[in-house]
Amino acid sequence: MRAVVHDRYGPPEVLRVDEVERPMPEEREVLVRVHASTVTRGDAMAVRSDKYRFTRLMTGIRRPKRTDHGTEFAGVVEEVGTGVTEFLAGDEVFGVKGGGNAEYVTVRENGVVARKPEGLTFEEAAAVPEGPLLALSCLRPAGPLRGKRVLVYGAAGSIGTAAVQLLARHFDVDVTAVCDTKDVELVRSLGAREVFDRFRDDFTKNGKTYDVILDAVGRHSFRLCRRSLRPGGIYITTDLGFMYHVPLVALITRFVGSKRAKVGIGRYRREDLALVKELVESGKYRPVIDRTYELEQVVEATRYVESGEKTGNVVLRVREAASREQPQPDATHEEEEEVRA
Repeated sequence: MRAVVHDRYGPPEVLRVDEVERPMPEEREVLVRVHASTVTRGDAMAVRSDKYRFTRLMTGIRRPKRTDHGTEFAGVVEEVGTGVTEFLAGDEVFGVKGGGNAEYVTVRENGVVARKPEGLTFEEAAAVPEGPLLALSCLRPAGPLRGKRVLVYGAAGSIGTAAVQLLARHFDVDVTAVCDTKDVELVRSLGAREVFDRFRDDFTKNGKTYDVILDAVGRHSFRLCRRSLRPGGIYITTDLGFMYHVPLVALITRFVGSKRAKVGIGRYRREDLALVKELVESGKYRPVIDRTYELEQVVEATRYVESGEKTGNVVLRVREAASREQPQPDATHEEEEEVRA
C-alpha cells in the first residue's frame, strides 16, 4: 500500500509517499481503507520538525521511532479481526490513529474510532476528530464552563474553530474570539459573540476580563494575558513556550496569586469522539476545511500548514490514490484481446 513516511527529522521535504506493507488486523482490531486524512500542526511541527527537540524524548532522539505520518482518518472497514463485535466490514468510520496518512490503517475496536457522522463526506469526517478532542482536553481543567466568559486566541485554527463551536453551542458559554482579519466573519458564524481582529485590536489592553483564556495556537503568554483574567481565572496554552518555560509558570501559579497558567495536555478520548459525533449530527458542530490536497501532495500541504495561514483544517484525499494503484480491468480491452487471439 502507499503511505506517507519519514525516516529523519527536518523540513516538509523529508516526507515522501512510499510503498509499505499493508497492515493486518490483529485480535480486536479493524482494518480501515482510508478515504481521507489530514495534515495537522501537531504532525507538521511536534512530530516531524527538527525545531521541537523536547518532543524527541518521546518520538526518538536521533531518528523517529515511528516512520509513519498523520493522525486523523475517515474510511471504510475492510476487514475485522477476531473478537470484534462493534464493527462490520463495510462500515464507514472515522477517528484518530497514528499513521493516518496511508491507504490502510488498523485501529483497535475500543480505540478512538466511531461510525462516520451521517451527512458528512469522508473529507469532512477526516477533518472532525483532532480539533474538538484537543479542545475538550485542554478546556477540561477550567470546568465547569457553563456561565463563564471565555476568550479563544487563535480562533481560526483547527483547535480554535472547534473550541469556539463547543463553547458556544455545547457548553453555552459567552465566547470572545481573536483571529486574523480574513477569518473574522467565519469565526463569528461559529458562535463567537465578539470577535477581535488581532492586527487591529489588542484584547489585553481594552480592560475586559475573562474567566478562561485559551491560547489555541500557543503564541501568546501568561504575562500579557494575566491582566485580562478575572480573579481565579486560568490561562491555558497549547505550547510549552519559549525555552519551555510554561510548565514552570504553571507550577508557580498553583501556589502564588489567584490567577493560574496551565499547559493544555492533548488527549484523545473515545467518549469525546462520541460526543462530537452527536454534535455534528445535531447540527451543533461542523468541520472547517481550508484546502484539500492529494496524498502525493503531502509536502505541499505540510508547507501550507507550517505557514501559519491555514483556517481550520487541511485535508489529504487518499481514496483516489488507492484506486490509481489498483486500476480496474478494462472489459472492452479484454474482449478485443480475446478476438485477436
